Amino acid sequence: MSEIHIVRDYPHSPVKVWRAMTDPELIPYWTSTGKGARAEGFELVAGTRFRFVAKPMPGWRGIVDCEVLEVRERELLHYTWIGAEGETPSHVRYRLEPTAEGTRFTYHHTGFTGIGGFAMAKLLGSVRARMLTVGVPALLAELDEAGALLPGAPLRLARSR
Repeated sequence: MSEIHIVRDYPHSPVKVWRAMTDPELIPYWTSTGKGARAEGFELVAGTRFRFVAKPMPGWRGIVDCEVLEVRERELLHYTWIGAEGETPSHVRYRLEPTAEGTRFTYHHTGFTGIGGFAMAKLLGSVRARMLTVGVPALLAELDEAGALLPGAPLRLARSR
């Protein structure tokens, strides 16, 4: 079974990182480094079914069906991931740990099976690494400590157009 395991340290508080990673209004700013999926129907409540909706591309309908399984505020988010109809769910976990310098964020996606799963883990792994290395830091730089977009932040300006 293949998996994706990425750990990043951010020089920001767990409150700020949690908000960036879980606020449906902010998620598109870091997924696919700013061109990404909208989280439709997402709530931080176990049992919530939601979808990530992005631009379709050849071989992918642009929708990921998910269900929140577990939430521990500013510490853990665990949800299922179904990228294609009829696919067995895989599992995504976000873990946040406070550090002396800010927050350690761990992204762990498990449940990829077979050769197709191996290929998908490789593809998604490189995309996720870029999101967490480029997209998330860019978003965090434009948020205040409570996780709200700063006045005049380029993201706010781009969004209002």
